[in-house]
Amino acid sequence: MNNSEFLHQINTYYPLSEETTKALVEICSEENFQKNELLLESGSMARYYYFVKSGLIGYYTTDEEGNNIYKIFFEENSFVASTSAIIKNEPSDFSIIALEDCSVIKYPVKTFRELVEKHHDLALFQIRYLEKNWVVKKEPLEVSLKFETAKQRYILLLENKSLHDRLKQHHIASYLGITPTQLSRIKKEINK
Repeated sequence: MNNSEFLHQINTYYPLSEETTKALVEICSEENFQKNELLLESGSMARYYYFVKSGLIGYYTTDEEGNNIYKIFFEENSFVASTSAIIKNEPSDFSIIALEDCSVIKYPVKTFRELVEKHHDLALFQIRYLEKNWVVKKEPLEVSLKFETAKQRYILLLENKSLHDRLKQHHIASYLGITPTQLSRIKKEINK
């Protein structure tokens, strides 16, 4: 199992000692998921953290009518988990699905949290990761959802061309909180 990019990403948040790195690598395994296969189903306990080596992953909830509402997408070199479910030790409100064939590094929540207790540097990685991704990145998304139109949010999504081009139209519409027909209208307006 090639862990180099996984460890590189961790070390961008906080550098791990050799001892911590060895302990972390020992709890990791690699798994492949086929397109449309669930990594986690809503209502289940989140038992693993994932790191995306290849592929695209979606994080969604389902509304009363049975429509999937996508919250976020994860490309290569991203960490993925139902973090709030893990923190609260409750079943996840969200499902995590492979939108393409994926290869991930996975590590068990329970064992990882035990390592965080033992290794100060791993705890600092976790703190910095949560600060950056659950506070710094999340706040603008929440403001965007409250104050920006679907068209403005679509234009922002277009800025991440690599992600935009990998998503199906119904994923984009769901993410924006609109119908595919409304998305088509927005695209026509932009391309005038």
